[in-house]
Formats: sequence, structure tokens, C-alpha cells
Amino acid sequence: MRTAFINQLCTLADTDEHIWLICGDLGYSVLEAFADRFPSRYLNAGVAEQNMTGVAAGLALVGKTVFTYSIANFPIMRCLEQIRNDVCYHNLNVKIVSVGGGLAYGSHGYTHHAVEDLAIMNALPNLIVAAPADPIEARAITTILASHQGPAYLRLGKAGEPVLHAAGTKVELGRAIQVADGSDVTIISIGGMLGTVLKASDELRLQGIHPRILSMPFLTPLDTAAILDAAEETGAILTVEEHGPGGIGTAVAETLAIHGHALAFHPLRLAKSPIKVSGTQEELRSAQGLSVEGIVQAAELLCRRPHSAVIR
Repeated sequence: MRTAFINQLCTLADTDEHIWLICGDLGYSVLEAFADRFPSRYLNAGVAEQNMTGVAAGLALVGKTVFTYSIANFPIMRCLEQIRNDVCYHNLNVKIVSVGGGLAYGSHGYTHHAVEDLAIMNALPNLIVAAPADPIEARAITTILASHQGPAYLRLGKAGEPVLHAAGTKVELGRAIQVADGSDVTIISIGGMLGTVLKASDELRLQGIHPRILSMPFLTPLDTAAILDAAEETGAILTVEEHGPGGIGTAVAETLAIHGHALAFHPLRLAKSPIKVSGTQEELRSAQGLSVEGIVQAAELLCRRPHSAVIR
């Protein structure tokens, strides 16, 4: 995803001289594509994320569209006050890009696990919150955010994520992408879990369960219409995310409650307290049920409990 992002940003910067990129002393072998082509619009702020965000806010105040870029929690947690007060409060044209969302930096331990970022960013004013599932979504969302006047948060995978959508798949601000149709259960995925969800979907269909699959690239603005359609047209809803409480599961539960839907629902997500804090991304996911087997089991349970709300 990060390669798709930087390639698309370079394409956009070719025709828009207002686009800038600032990094926090990383991105080597990735950001050179931008830095070499647009050296006057690229800054390395060093290991100083608060300063990076403040500089981005200043550039935005004079008409620039500024992308900040760093690993996992660093462009968010270390400079949350600057994002909140300097960027979001003033509705500035700063796009915060986090690479390695979820458990992508698994072996680095909890310091590098971005498992609260969606909840934190979703609480801030004026901020678009996006988490693409594959390179096609990443490219399209980069274009959307570059043209949007206002702040945004873009959560990317680390590298090597497969293309999951067909070429030409339409990605729109605040709209879900229906990947497959079904009537028994709707599985709503955000970010890098879509590939695992699709494998689980194949297993479920072999068992006679036909899931509707929705990729939800935007947590904010949220496609409430797609959620409500799923509540009306399928027997249950399962959300799947590489994130703890406060992400897509919480948003879907809130939407269902506000509109009075009491269908079977379950958020499959990371525990608030990490069960295992170091390992490969796959190991850490599987330890908390974010696997093909875990998704299949959760969907089967929901389909057996059509009139109960299951919220953990």
C-alpha cells in the first residue's frame, strides 16, 4: 500500500505544485521517489513529530496541501496535541499518513502497534479517517484526500499487500465497496483484513452460508446507508478489524442502536489488553481470532443466533 500511495502522490504532485511531503526521518527506499522529483517540496523533519505537524500546519496556512508521513503511532500519538489544536481545530489542509497500521510491525512490540489509532483519530473534529484494504483503494483514497479541503488521516499497511479489487473498482468518499453479495450475514471489513475476510467467505460458502462482504475504507465519513441496508437485507452483521475498541465495530454498533436495529451483531477485533505483544503480524492476528478460522467461527455463531445482539 505504501508504494501505491507514494506513486500516486508523485503523479498528483506533477500537476499540483501545492502538494508537499514531510517525513519524520524514515521512509527510506519509499519516499525517494517524491524527494528526488520534488526536492523543494519535501522535508525531513527528523525525529520530531510535534515539529513536523506544526510545520505542516504553517505550510497549510499559506495554501499548501501537506502530507505528513511516519510509522504506525509516531505521526499520531507523539503529536496528538498539535494535530488536535493546530490542524483539526483550524480545519487545515494537512493529511496525516501512518504506515504499518494494526499489527504490521508485529516483532517491534506494542510501541509500534497501531491498535488505537482509528478510535483516537475518529474523535477529532473535521478529520476524514481512511484505512484502505489494498493498493487500489490506497491509490484512490490518496487522490480523494489530496483534493479534499481539510484534514485527513490515512492508515496504510506496511508493504506487500495484494491487490484484492478488480481494476476500475470505484472508490468514493464515505462509501462502502460491496465485494460480494449474500443474504445470510454481512461481514464488514476495514483496512488490511479484507484478504482474510475473502478467504473466510470462501469457506463459509462451502458450508452453505452466503455472506455479503463490504470493504469500508472510510471510518469517517461512515457509510451508514450500507450498514442499514445490511441490517434490513441480511440476517446478521460481523465486523472485522485489526484494531481495538473504538473502530468500525463501535461505529456499526452505534449506527444499529440509533436506528433501532436489534439483529445479531458481533465485532471481531483486538482485545483492549494485548494478549501477545510481539510476533509476526499473522501470529498476533491469529492469537486474537483475526484469522480465517476465527472469522468463520464468528459468522457461524451469528447465523445460529438471528434474534440476539452479540456485542463484546
